[in-house]
Amino acid sequence: MVTDVTAETTDVLQRLIRNSCVNDGTPESGHEVRSVDLLEDYLRTPGVEMKRYEPVSGRASLVVRIEGSDPKAPSLHFMGHIDVVPVTPSGWQHDPFGGELIDGHVWGRGAIDMLDVTAAMAVAVRRLIRSGFRPRGTLIYSAMADEEARGVYGAEWLTQNAWDDVKSDFLVTEFGGARLPLGGPPRLPIMAAEKGSQWTRLRVRGTPGHGSVPYRSDNALVKAAEVITRIARYKAPLRLGELWNRIVDSLDLPAVSRLALTNPATFDLALDRAPGGAAPIFYAVTRTTFSPNIAHAGVKLNVIPDSAEIDIDIRTLAGDDGDAVRQMLRDAVGDLWSEVEIVAEGDNPATESPLRSPLWDTLTEVTRKLVPGAETVPFLVWGATDARFFRRKGVVSYGYGLMSERIPFGEFIKMFHANNERIDQESLRLSTELFEQTARAFVG
Repeated sequence: MVTDVTAETTDVLQRLIRNSCVNDGTPESGHEVRSVDLLEDYLRTPGVEMKRYEPVSGRASLVVRIEGSDPKAPSLHFMGHIDVVPVTPSGWQHDPFGGELIDGHVWGRGAIDMLDVTAAMAVAVRRLIRSGFRPRGTLIYSAMADEEARGVYGAEWLTQNAWDDVKSDFLVTEFGGARLPLGGPPRLPIMAAEKGSQWTRLRVRGTPGHGSVPYRSDNALVKAAEVITRIARYKAPLRLGELWNRIVDSLDLPAVSRLALTNPATFDLALDRAPGGAAPIFYAVTRTTFSPNIAHAGVKLNVIPDSAEIDIDIRTLAGDDGDAVRQMLRDAVGDLWSEVEIVAEGDNPATESPLRSPLWDTLTEVTRKLVPGAETVPFLVWGATDARFFRRKGVVSYGYGLMSERIPFGEFIKMFHANNERIDQESLRLSTELFEQTARAFVG
């Protein structure tokens, strides 16, 4: 049965999807101001402080504050983002910006990443405001621009230029809470850490020549293809640290499986036997990963290219930044390394928060009320979220929501930045209830 809170969160999510705030990485994309207008109008209430920030025209963020009565009480920040990645419409079963409700699911770009959580947080905050909520600790809600392109015009800009407006002791953002495929009682991951990134561009050198005489030519594109293949096949050193051991201990696996997944000698074999949908994630959270995703070469069809460039999405575990990544690239490329140069690289180290804290305990207690028998488990985000900017400022930050059983874990994970993104209404209800009850318990 669809409840009023479900219908309300569904409606807000549908409108956010239809705003089509597509961020392609350029300053003129995004147009998040459309969703800031929507959320500001939705949350506007006398006595509630709301501020807009627009460092570049159209790239707007919104911050809502409910000031606490006790300056010494811990403060809490619910942070969503309102931009989404581009789509290929031909790959979708339904209009990616239609926000259609079909068989209890809302379809559209951002339904999973992360307009569902942004909408649920907004509805929870509005319900708190309308109820006359007067917290002891300050409650903040934000809807950030530009998360999908490194937060330059959103969270990064606000933490650098408006810190007093967004700072808090604790923060919740995307995207935990999807039920791990392990059988038994629900195991719900709280994202306590996230990988860093060191996006790198390599240039492969060659010698120009006429395309009609390719025999023994020094073709940069051909060499680049081999470099790409070697990097794609490369396995970085395994990192089975404290966080991974805590994750495995929390999963209620058979003793043999736990032992195999915590032993470097048996890990890769055990990985192939991981529960459905979990193997790619287990791999990603135990290694720095390399994914060569873009290549450019050539100036004309009949000219053998003298250079080719490869862009590699490198996601790092703590301690694998900088020189360590460069050494891994050298190891991966092998004897072709002398033909390669690094022409650009990013610098975004991994971040983490304590595996237990007062907020962790509150999220766990609320979860058990909403999902009887459930247990929360620590986990690591293999991508990137805006939480990293706040962790670096000392804010204890977690990624969490509550997903129902209607979307299996493996399918849920595959919908990020993919076709046919959708979220079920029961997940919307659970997340909204989670955020409202967490606020009442933690800062109320």
